[in-house]
Amino acid sequence: MTDDSGRPIAVFDLDNTLADTAHRQHFLESRPKDWDGFFAAAPADPPLAEGVALVLESARDCEVVYLTGRPERCRRDTLEWLVAQGLPEGRLHMRRDADRRPARFTKAATLRRLARDREVRFLVDDDELVCDDAERAGFDVVRARWAAKSAALEDAQEREGRT
Repeated sequence: MTDDSGRPIAVFDLDNTLADTAHRQHFLESRPKDWDGFFAAAPADPPLAEGVALVLESARDCEVVYLTGRPERCRRDTLEWLVAQGLPEGRLHMRRDADRRPARFTKAATLRRLARDREVRFLVDDDELVCDDAERAGFDVVRARWAAKSAALEDAQEREGRT
């Protein structure tokens, strides 16, 4: 770490960590999956109280950073959603539109980049594989287990590299 003067970073996932995606899961259950519909419905996600409380509490001592597998084309909707929920300002790291690597790879790379300059206090994520890899890399992890599990979303996160 090169910047000891900065506050530590608390990293938060969005989907099923801060945002409840249950109402849009049906877009992932069809064949082929309706990715445009899935992401277009994201602005209507209700917030998850447990995740919101944790991010608000963390913002007292940490700089908040948002790390999502959502594609870059969703940036405006995502930023507007964060503001509408009253969540703290923070850098938003998103997947490049054409990047289809599993979230555990894209998120691990971003965590390592963040940790070069600052202490990463912890990662909060619902994806078990992302959490496992982050822990193996030496990061503290809070597993977001407060949203209903979705097999379709888990498949999308790991095999299709879409969220």
